[in-house]
Amino acid sequence: MPTYDYECDACGHEFELFQSITEGVKRKCPECSKLKLRRLFGTGAAVVFKGSGFYETDYRSESYKKGAESAKKSQEKAKDKSSDKKSSDKKSSPKNSGEK
Repeated sequence: MPTYDYECDACGHEFELFQSITEGVKRKCPECSKLKLRRLFGTGAAVVFKGSGFYETDYRSESYKKGAESAKKSQEKAKDKSSDKKSSDKKSSPKNSGEK
């Protein structure tokens, strides 16, 4: 459950309130009992990463990047060779001229 910051426009009272997300916005000030309370935009809803290592799985190491790049190049070379072979096979095959 998040913590929300509130401020009363009538008396200036500021406080934090721990409440459910589904709960409505409070309107009545606990100090002066006037309906001048408003919820402030705060930093309480921000995501905070704590601890070490969360980024290690998100970003690849340099050695992995180099290995992936060389694998990609070798795949491209193999693909080029197979396309060259297919085009040479088409050229060497006899054409169907209709003669018997």
